Amino acid sequence: MKPGIHPDYHPVTVHCACGHTFQTRSTIKGDMLRVEICSSCHPFFTGKQKLVDTAGRVERFTKKYADAAAKASSAKK
Repeated sequence: MKPGIHPDYHPVTVHCACGHTFQTRSTIKGDMLRVEICSSCHPFFTGKQKLVDTAGRVERFTKKYADAAAKASSAKK
């Protein structure tokens, strides 16, 4: 590594809005980083994730365009 061209990589304390704090390393200026969401309170990591009804959306799409496909195939004949 060339000396003098790399940013200072130092330890910082991360404070989340939920109250969780942890140590990491970063190149940001300062010794504290505030975040709104972390792995302790994010729904994906806590298991409180809401699943989107993708099956209903797919069924609605196929139903909507099934008529258009039938009309296109009958128009070709």
